[in-house]
Amino acid sequence: MYFGTCFGIPSVKQKILNTDSKTQSNSSASNSPSSGYVSQTSLSDYSDTSIYAANKILPSIVGIQVEYSVNSLLSMFGRPSQSTATASGSGIIISDDGYILTNNHIVSSSSSESYYEISEATKVTVTLFNDDTEYEAKIIGKDEQTDLAVIKIEKNDLSKAEFADSDNIKVGEFAMAVGNPLGLQSSITCGVVSAVNREVTDSDGKTFNLIQTDAAINAGNSGGALVNSEGKVIGINTLKLSGTGIEGMGFAIPINSTTDITSQLIQYSKVKRPYIGISGMDLDEKTAKANKLVEGIYVKSVDDFSAGEKAGIKIGDVIIEADGKKVKTMDELNEIKNSHKIDDEMTIKVNRDGEEKELTIKLGEQP
Repeated sequence: MYFGTCFGIPSVKQKILNTDSKTQSNSSASNSPSSGYVSQTSLSDYSDTSIYAANKILPSIVGIQVEYSVNSLLSMFGRPSQSTATASGSGIIISDDGYILTNNHIVSSSSSESYYEISEATKVTVTLFNDDTEYEAKIIGKDEQTDLAVIKIEKNDLSKAEFADSDNIKVGEFAMAVGNPLGLQSSITCGVVSAVNREVTDSDGKTFNLIQTDAAINAGNSGGALVNSEGKVIGINTLKLSGTGIEGMGFAIPINSTTDITSQLIQYSKVKRPYIGISGMDLDEKTAKANKLVEGIYVKSVDDFSAGEKAGIKIGDVIIEADGKKVKTMDELNEIKNSHKIDDEMTIKVNRDGEEKELTIKLGEQP
């Protein structure tokens, strides 16, 4: 599924416009088996649940303020000028000694256009729950591919968030989004888990498998927590859909998928990934027939000295299998590759000039 998204919610280039609030009243549902309802929950029970979850998670959520340098390449006087811009986001305390998990797009907004350039973050500050003190943070590591980053402040005895098992969440269960929307720190919104394993492609073409929720997520919520009824983190709020006719569609990175990334960011300041060293083009049946090839992945280039080159992959090969499984797209090949570790061996089968060859690749480290 492809969505045009407002990805990177705390952006110095975009603002959320035309925000409408609507109130909708629902008639009471019948408490009969034919209506699908078998029991009723009192509002006081629901209130107690959200109060408990909020009290549990709020001390573990921080507000993040980021400063950037903006170079205006064109100005009213015809010469470049420099100014400072700010953006805000949220983060989750993951250790009592100051490590904080957030989104990469909060602390890494470097970009350029024909008329301006935005630098990497020049200063990152953190504000704790019920504490107006600003703590300067250091960026420990960041990963664009997963949109995750780790920052750290020099403070101990912090309230570390507790993680749930995001593989076991159910559609329809309670969900609370907690963060720093529009700079309003320690805000919560409540809803449910709308979907799990939702495949979403952002405006940059990156695809994510995310938790979907109807709990309101606004600018500044990025990097904050999506929690269950026990106040345990099930996801990292990361994007929302906005536009005419769109309402209540927010998305969070499942927390289980962050744990290995987080530990690598802390240990190496980056994520070490296995690497073949090729670029390829997906060949569907029509394209393959038109070019007298077979369905698979056409190898367009092979990096010098890469694992792929050492294994004997050549430009013009069509990869048709990986580890004994048929593959037709780069996404399928990458999924199998990413199930391995660096220095693992991976087998592929290629069709070269009408003949099939099996090659063994010793995976390298992605530069």
